[in-house]
Amino acid sequence: MLISIIEQAMLILASGWLLTMNMRKMQAHPRLLTLTTGVWFGIITIACMSMPFSIGPGVLLDVGDAVIFVAGLFGGLLSGGLALVLAGAFKLWFNDANSLISVISMLIALSLGLIGKYALVNTRFSLTFGYLLPASLFLNSISISVIYYSVEPQLQAHVLSMTLPFLVVAMPLTLMLIFILRDTEHRQQEQRALRVSQARLLAITSALPDMMSVIDEDGFYLDIMPDNIIFPGSKDVRRVGQNVSDVFPREHAQRLLAFISRTISEHKVTHMLFELQQDEGERTFESVAQALETRAGEARAVVILTRDISERVKGETDLRIAAVAFDSFQGMLVTDKHNRILRVNQAFSEITGYSETEVLGKTPSIFSSGQHDSAFYQEMWHDINNQGHWQGEIYDKRKSGQIYPQLLSISAVKDEQEQVSHYVASITDLSAEKENAKKIHDLAYYDSLTGLPNRRLLLTSIRKTQRESANSHQLGAIIFIDLDQFKNINDLWGHAVGDKLLLHVTNQLRKVLTEQDSLARLGSDQFVLVLSAQADDQRQLMARLERHSQMLLAMLDQPYTHGGQKLRSSACLGIVALDGFNDAPEELIRQAELAMYAAKDAGKGERRFFDPHMQETISQRLLLEEDIIRGLEAREFGVYFQAQFNSDSQLIGVESLVRWHHPKRGLLSPAAFIDVAEAAGIMSQIDSVVLLRSCEQMAKWTRLPAFSEITVSVNISPAQLYQHGFVEEVLNVVSDTGADPKRLKLELTESMLVTDMQQAIARMRQLKQAGIRFSIDDFGTGYSSLQYLQQLPLDQLKIDQSFVRGLPEDTSSLAIIRAVIAMATSLGLEVIAEGVETEVQRDILLANGCGLYQGYWYAKPLPAEQVEQLDIIDNATSTKALG
Repeated sequence: MLISIIEQAMLILASGWLLTMNMRKMQAHPRLLTLTTGVWFGIITIACMSMPFSIGPGVLLDVGDAVIFVAGLFGGLLSGGLALVLAGAFKLWFNDANSLISVISMLIALSLGLIGKYALVNTRFSLTFGYLLPASLFLNSISISVIYYSVEPQLQAHVLSMTLPFLVVAMPLTLMLIFILRDTEHRQQEQRALRVSQARLLAITSALPDMMSVIDEDGFYLDIMPDNIIFPGSKDVRRVGQNVSDVFPREHAQRLLAFISRTISEHKVTHMLFELQQDEGERTFESVAQALETRAGEARAVVILTRDISERVKGETDLRIAAVAFDSFQGMLVTDKHNRILRVNQAFSEITGYSETEVLGKTPSIFSSGQHDSAFYQEMWHDINNQGHWQGEIYDKRKSGQIYPQLLSISAVKDEQEQVSHYVASITDLSAEKENAKKIHDLAYYDSLTGLPNRRLLLTSIRKTQRESANSHQLGAIIFIDLDQFKNINDLWGHAVGDKLLLHVTNQLRKVLTEQDSLARLGSDQFVLVLSAQADDQRQLMARLERHSQMLLAMLDQPYTHGGQKLRSSACLGIVALDGFNDAPEELIRQAELAMYAAKDAGKGERRFFDPHMQETISQRLLLEEDIIRGLEAREFGVYFQAQFNSDSQLIGVESLVRWHHPKRGLLSPAAFIDVAEAAGIMSQIDSVVLLRSCEQMAKWTRLPAFSEITVSVNISPAQLYQHGFVEEVLNVVSDTGADPKRLKLELTESMLVTDMQQAIARMRQLKQAGIRFSIDDFGTGYSSLQYLQQLPLDQLKIDQSFVRGLPEDTSSLAIIRAVIAMATSLGLEVIAEGVETEVQRDILLANGCGLYQGYWYAKPLPAEQVEQLDIIDNATSTKALG
């Protein structure tokens, strides 16, 4: 029996080992494994039944039931059933008395095994020793019970006596087989789990857009997933065992080794960004590394996940650029494909006046100005739909209702399916640009002060009127307007007042315009009026011009009130007819200007029609003006002095009179150039020369006893009196030359005082405080009145020579002279008569109370050297001889 037990134990161990080997080899083929496992269990069962051990005469026992139980427990229904079929067939083949009993016993064992299998799969039941021991006892007890009831009664006692030895042998064998198979199955399950885990890990790593590599601290690749990958920037396929220096450029390889070393030393997850150059350009990568746990003696290593993030970086860069662009000075608007507003930036809100919350969900139609028709928008959307973008100028409306110009750019944004998903619009407010363009246009074509067209636009208006005249065969005209005394007003009151006067004149002139007429300002105080072609013939034109010119002169002669002071600035008109394309516009303007100068020569408030003969006169005038300027620069202007005497024929003073020592025309009196100088605005320069020369001569005469007390009278023009800095100029000249201010007498005309009485009085008083005296020249010819004489700080009245010339025959002149003398006497002023040419005139003046004289009867204007030859005159004859 012992030998049989050992044989069955060895058989079970060998069979268990073979079965384990079979299960390992066949685990990749589950169906074949089930079949072969059932066959193996059947063979083992047959082998056990073939080597039973005897427990008595005719009583044989084996552990086949235990094998069938294990087949059901580990192999399941198919394997266990196949083993039962094979073992049962073998048992029935011998057809002994116990065959059927043995098959039933195996069937019970299989059922118990399947019950255990079910419990293992569907419950928390496990093959612990606490379960297996009673299960083995129960199973073998059933086997011994089957034997007990199948033998003869006389043998049953013997079977009972052998039950314990049988259980002692059968139970360990059963447990041994179960434990062998349990360990095998556990290893198979672990291997299956490992394979599943590896497959899952492989699937995960294959699905990731990353490359996973394990690299040791020396830079050698220990593992790479996926296999044989060529990474951008590397030289070749990466393989396990290669070093990073074999696949990367030297600089990056060194950086990667430093990254690995840092990861190992810090023993935490580390990150690295790097760029690699490749054929299509530079690419950006991100690596994440973690140090691996290693056993003693193994090289330290890291696992690295590397991903190409070039597109992400590009996207982030694009987003940053877009964010900067969205927050730029340009207004930005984003809509969905249905044109509903999704977002606007701050610049958009500042331009339109709408906040973001006010426009979200609405369409851009809320900004419509109504100035563009449907055809405009249809063309715009046609370009957007076909070209993907549109740009142009458009007028929109702000929240305030203000309509403004803008530069609008619209782009369609498409998704991956090339379908429009959004629209992006940028707007630039063109209000400032349009305003600047208008300003530039206005500066080019309009006068900045009055808003009237300038010369350039005037030429266009003249051409237009010429075309109308040529088409209609009617006549028009050009009127050149020049204001009188504007320079004096500008000098006296300043440019601000002058500008106001020009605006006043502009408004007055606009009142006489028709829709067809045009008005322009050429500069300073000059205007040009273009009358439309409406006259059928010359007679109608002249009648129209007569009415217009009279109306213009009367209107412009009206006083302009400033600060309670009434300012007058009459005008002179130059007129030229316009009949089609007879002359170029520039020539017509020149002709009208020539006529204006002819009107000025005739006096203030005059008008003249252009005459071809005016050209020569004006040319001479312009040449003379240039000659005067040249003469001033060449110091050709000097001073002559005309002596003044008292009733005792004593020399009391002189009057300074300007003379021009012309290199070609000889000595010229003021009559030859004074009018041109005044019209050209250079009279003040001549006055300054006369004042300087007179004071210089006065200082020289101080050293001559006969001339040390005489006064020097200097004529002052309106241009000089009212110019800025006049008082300072006079005082500086007196101081610089050393002249005695008490012997300086400034002669003013009545007309120049009327321009601005208060300003004249203020300046005269300033000079009066310095000792300078004043005389009214040509008194009685204009605006004489007791009221203004009382206000002026005067010292002397000068009777104009026009009244003296009429003596003794002109009784009216004598009456005026007597009135002047009486007025002067009542005011305590000296009286001097100019233009005394005869003794009779002197006697009449003396008889009426005038004791100071100046004229050819005494002396004509002389150079300073000849004046010094004059001595006390005893009689008129000797004096006249000196003249």
